[in-house]
Amino acid sequence: MSEIPSNRNRPTAAQPLIFALLLIVGMFIGTNLGDRNLLKVKSGVEENANKLVSLIDFIEDNYVDSVNKQKLINDAIASVLGNLDPHSYYLTSEEMTRERERMKGEFGGVGIEFLILRDSLMVVKPIAGGPSERAGILAGDRIVTINDESVSGKALNSELAQKLLKGNRGTRVKVGVYRPGSKDTLLFEIERGNIPIESLNASFMVNDSIGYIKLERFAERTYDEFMEAAVALEDSGCMKLVLDLRANGGGLLGQAAMITEEFLPQNLTIVKTSGLHSGSDDIKSSKNGRFKDMDLAVLIDQNSASASEIVAGALQDWDRSITIGRRSFGKGLVQHEMEMADNSALRLTVARYYTPTGRCIQRPYGDSVAYENDIHERMIRGELISEDSVNFPDSLKFITPKGRIVYGGGGIMPDVFVPLDSIYFSGLLSDIAYSGIIRDYCFEYIELNKSSLNKYSESQFIRRFQVSDMMVRKLLEKSEKKVLNKQQRVVQRITPQLKRRIKAQMARNLFGENSMYKVLLEEDADFEQAMQLLSKPGDLGLEKGNKITKNKARK
Repeated sequence: MSEIPSNRNRPTAAQPLIFALLLIVGMFIGTNLGDRNLLKVKSGVEENANKLVSLIDFIEDNYVDSVNKQKLINDAIASVLGNLDPHSYYLTSEEMTRERERMKGEFGGVGIEFLILRDSLMVVKPIAGGPSERAGILAGDRIVTINDESVSGKALNSELAQKLLKGNRGTRVKVGVYRPGSKDTLLFEIERGNIPIESLNASFMVNDSIGYIKLERFAERTYDEFMEAAVALEDSGCMKLVLDLRANGGGLLGQAAMITEEFLPQNLTIVKTSGLHSGSDDIKSSKNGRFKDMDLAVLIDQNSASASEIVAGALQDWDRSITIGRRSFGKGLVQHEMEMADNSALRLTVARYYTPTGRCIQRPYGDSVAYENDIHERMIRGELISEDSVNFPDSLKFITPKGRIVYGGGGIMPDVFVPLDSIYFSGLLSDIAYSGIIRDYCFEYIELNKSSLNKYSESQFIRRFQVSDMMVRKLLEKSEKKVLNKQQRVVQRITPQLKRRIKAQMARNLFGENSMYKVLLEEDADFEQAMQLLSKPGDLGLEKGNKITKNKARK
């Protein structure tokens, strides 16, 4: 069973629901299923089924314009699923291929991180130990040919580059590279391999006793990645852990349960699932977890969803962690995946899940609820900056074994609320952050200043390197919106955050993911709160009731 949430925009019902159903059933019965027969016609309705097939044929043969049957089918399936609940949805075969890679945690390719800069394919860095690094590809190389075909110009984009470079393990690709300082094009023949897509972003010791792990999602190898990192931290003296699940959109329920189990004694409920047709099931800890006595702080925010809420909810319900941040997304529905004959798939909600105390944290949905706008509504209500703006009815109140109050009905409410810095409400900051400008600027800066930057060790860079106002100005000048002069007051306000993000991106390029997070966490309010609590002796205040501290909003 998998539970994989999606914040993607599902198509609204472009056709009436009945027409959509006709298209789907007609397609399944008439053409696509073959011997898979995933939708069987129930006894007594065969005559109606034949009418549906006839109707589809009639539309295709007689409609005034040509009909793209496959597109109609795809749109219709998406429309029907979208009318059920917010998390039942359809994936085309292309989307399913990408999703399999993401969940499997690997893909076939040459192993480089690249960007498109001035219509050129630039190597940001080869993946450590990957095919490109073994072949001799270096950061800063510009790939000019792939299999003797030129790759540059306006037609070049990320999708095309990935299509040319990715492929099955063991296959070969010829790459021509321009390298600064070299007169001729360098030719490499690279044998593709399995390239990992890691779900664990970072793990390191913060000090002599406190470790940090950041999980981005729950994929097929997440438990193994987590255990490798956690055991290494333990061997380094880790006695207390910050587990960062912020912006973790979820993934595989089984992986989330196995990680949770490592923090619990044997035979405790981790999650309960219940559905009309799937029945009820309890997932319990099957052993004494390796880290069952380790002090634990879990960071969550409004984008922590699904499987990450299972982890946070179970550890909160069993009084095993102090949960810090803001109310989580609120997805308490379990999806089952059904693959179609054309390699597309649908994910259908088959059950609700409940935390050990019995909470269903799924937030309300339906025709009268603007489900997709919930985060925006939270901002308007002030819920992201004020704990008092978050309201739960008493009917959804539950009590943990140590007497703490927790609530269902709309996400996991943290034990310690930390307001979101109002700087993050800046549309300009969001535009810059998601535009790729910072990534591109840092790549160019490092290429131009390699000699001076190479003198830094990781610790020296984090302690000493300062991003100047001039660097921020140069960054902003790259914006197509020319924001520097038009929004001077806003620019001044977001400059400290821009400096931190520039330094973090440079640290990543120079030293790796851990270094990036070390920079980002330097002025992170959620992390600071976790460190304060973990640094105190005692039981993290878990015996003292639900609310440990109130934090005032940062302006």
